[in-house]
Amino acid sequence: MERIESQIIVNSNHGLHARPAAVFVQIANKFDSKVSLAKDGECVDGKSIIAILSLGINRGAQVSLIAEGRDAKETADELRKFLESNND
Repeated sequence: MERIESQIIVNSNHGLHARPAAVFVQIANKFDSKVSLAKDGECVDGKSIIAILSLGINRGAQVSLIAEGRDAKETADELRKFLESNND
């Protein structure tokens, strides 16, 4: 099983508030890979909007994106693009 982990700076003007968090989850759910998002030592399920919101991710925050599974590279690439874009 492939595992991709990368450090990303969130570039959205308002971080991962409700709307961008929902879009993140929609993107993550298109893939079979397990997705995790970590900030300040706390790691949560990247396919759960409630879990993502609990991290309180603001603009400029550094997060770890972890994708594990047969399509991990594609999963990580698409989610990285989303997090690095100004997606408000």
